[in-house]
Order: sequence, then C-alpha cells, then structure tokens
Amino acid sequence: GPSNSEGASKVSLLKKVPALKDGDFTLAECTAILLYLSRKYNTPDHWYPSDIKKRAQVDEYLSWHHANIRANAPKTMWIKVLIPLFTGQPLPSEKLQEVMEGLSTSLKQFEERFLQDKAFIIGSEISLADLVAIVELMQPVGVGCDIFEDRPRLMEWRRRVEDAVGKELFFQAHEMILNIKELSNIQIDPQLKEHLAPALMKMLK
Repeated sequence: GPSNSEGASKVSLLKKVPALKDGDFTLAECTAILLYLSRKYNTPDHWYPSDIKKRAQVDEYLSWHHANIRANAPKTMWIKVLIPLFTGQPLPSEKLQEVMEGLSTSLKQFEERFLQDKAFIIGSEISLADLVAIVELMQPVGVGCDIFEDRPRLMEWRRRVEDAVGKELFFQAHEMILNIKELSNIQIDPQLKEHLAPALMKMLK
C-alpha cells in the first residue's frame, strides 16, 4: 500500500522502502535487512564472512558505499527518467554531467581502493558488498549511461558477479531497472505529480 499509510508506519517508522516484516519483527534500511536475512537463514559464509577481518572489509565497503556510489549512481535514473516523468520537463544536461563526474570519481576510488586486482571486493568470493554495489551501478546502465564501457576492470568484475549469481537470476533481479525507460510511456495522476514534483527537484539540490 501507500508508503504514507498507517500500515506502512507499523513496518517502518520512516515510512520508506525497503522495509521488512518478519512475523512480529519489523526492520528498515536495506543494509540492515541484508545482514539480518544472512544471519537468520545461515547463508554460505562468503556472503558475510565469519572471519573477523573479512567481515570488517564488507562493513567498510557498506559504510563507504552510501556516501559515494549510492550518492551518485541512482541520480542518473532520477534525472533522465523519473523527474521528467513527474515534472513534465527534462532537466538541463549540465545536471547529468555533474552527477556523472561525481560518479566517475567514486568509480575510480571503487576500483583502486576496493576492487584492486581481486576477483571481488573482499577477495576471491562474492559477498554482500558486491551485491550492494552492483545494484546501484546497474541503474545508470538502465538509462543509457554505460559506466562499464572503457572500464575493463569494472566490466570484468560485473561479469564475475553475473556468473556468481547466475545470469538468469541476475537479469531477473535487474529487469525493472534495465527497462526503466518504459515508465516514460505511462500516465501519472496529475495530483500525484503536483505532490511529488517539488520533492523530487529538491533531491538533486
């Protein structure tokens, strides 16, 4: 239902997604949800390693991710598709260029600090850090900003993530992101547009 409904507030005090309801237990924030699920279902060790140093490396990436990759990558989708959809007008190309420059800086740090010459972020096996990273980085791809082009090390990492997850599942999980441009053809309720447009524009300031 609507994120501002009374029912939504019982799942997440922030009234935002993602949110988890597991019986009587509720939890918000994607990273917390991922860690909870990995512990509850006793997932294979490589996702969130029991080794204290490897686990700390996953935590380090997850902490860095929010202010860097997440701060830039999703904005490409908002600029190219979602904000024009709700406001009825495209944003200046300079806005996308500004975001892409910030993302480029983050990707350089991602490759040099976290990926280096390893197969995955913390070594030879995939972890939650790789999952969190790839979901954000597929968003620019979905709106035609191929950030993997001309970055062979990043492209090889993406291919390894695809193989580790399984290509069919990988593309199933990213289907909505990769087809986000199709939203441009849908009709949005005028009242919803009026309500959301100012908030969306404020997001990019």
